[in-house]
Amino acid sequence: MSEQTTNPTYVLQGAAPLGADPVDLVLAGGVITEVRAAHSPVADDETAVDATGLVALPGLVDLHTHLREPGREDAETIVSGTRAAAVGGFTAVHAMANTTPVADTAGVVEQVWRIGRDAGWVDVHPVGAVSVGLEGHQLAEIGAMADSAARVRVFSDDGKCVWDPILMRRALEYVKAFDGVVAQHAQEPRLTEGAQMNEGVVSAELGLAGWPAVAEEAIIARDVLLAEHVGSRLHVCHLSTAGSVEIIRWAKGRGIDVTAEVTPHHLVLTDELARDYDPTFKVNPPLRTAADVEAVRQGLADGTIDIVATDHAPHTREDKDCEWAAAAFGMTGLETALSVVQQTMVDSGRMTWADVARVLSAAPARIGRIDEGPTAQGRPLEVGEPANVVLVDPTARRVVDGRSQATASTNTPFHGHELPGRVVATFLRGRATVLDGAPVEQVAGVRS
Repeated sequence: MSEQTTNPTYVLQGAAPLGADPVDLVLAGGVITEVRAAHSPVADDETAVDATGLVALPGLVDLHTHLREPGREDAETIVSGTRAAAVGGFTAVHAMANTTPVADTAGVVEQVWRIGRDAGWVDVHPVGAVSVGLEGHQLAEIGAMADSAARVRVFSDDGKCVWDPILMRRALEYVKAFDGVVAQHAQEPRLTEGAQMNEGVVSAELGLAGWPAVAEEAIIARDVLLAEHVGSRLHVCHLSTAGSVEIIRWAKGRGIDVTAEVTPHHLVLTDELARDYDPTFKVNPPLRTAADVEAVRQGLADGTIDIVATDHAPHTREDKDCEWAAAAFGMTGLETALSVVQQTMVDSGRMTWADVARVLSAAPARIGRIDEGPTAQGRPLEVGEPANVVLVDPTARRVVDGRSQATASTNTPFHGHELPGRVVATFLRGRATVLDGAPVEQVAGVRS
């Protein structure tokens, strides 16, 4: 693949930062160098990008992405996954540790970090495992991963719960030394043995083993108390029930240092979709009830839930094109996340574009501690800040085609659905990774 040897000075003409009044944003040398009046004259050495009618947001940051490499490159690679992230408007992702081998050593997290850096589509921040092999018995090399070139600050056994309260306490105590955070997959294993979907009316009618809400809520309740006891940071992954929202609300009211995320699919999809036994809709945690969907929307709107994270989980066709019981859990989400948030939260009047920037950029960057320094993410669109910018057309409508997305997998739950909004351009420190809605293949260092 050819390389882009120089980065032009881009002038985003008529862009509306966070949906406010249009201006011209000038991106040069990796930063925002100037904010001009809208549609000012452009110099000969500047490249104009027509952003009329487009909303400008800080580059999106995903705290929860599965890139599958190393080990499951048949489902996704770091290159294909980060290309999909750029198309979705992201400029940074956190790669979960449940790879093969597991990212439980400094060597593995540095491998993931270096491949992501060489790919160049987005900044890749590896998430380190809490326990060796994700088995929940022995702490992984947390300190070594934190001190590595990857500078890991988020640790999670996601895909599995840190079920042992003693190990969870030790992990929370350990990460305090470098201001890290433990991101918990809240799933009590004994209460979910053999579970296939949400426990409720639909599971009873279908005869599928149910996944009770209390299995999530019990772990969250335990862990917020542990976090309070040791004075550490806790992050709750993919919160999905009304009860979980109430526990987080209570914990924050008590002053506990806890944050929480909701996925796009839990903002809109319900367990009714399991009636057709389509494995596309099999996910962990499971799709819940309409009442749960309403509760998580309200929790996101009022700030109880801090961020939206994709839990992008690509799978091969073989792992999804099978009977429900044999199918893998998970859905892709990087390329549809912003549209789902627009549909459920912005177009409904629950949130503004400034709120979207908070839950999809500033807050996840802060939780992951990547919001400072020359490669900072989630920063405001102001002069002197890193030029991580996404331009969105909020008036566009598109029908999702899972077969034509940039991710290597097709298991999107939104295939055939019409969604609002379209990412028109993405800039990573002033370098265009997406223009006119398509990946810029001349990105320096990107491997095909």
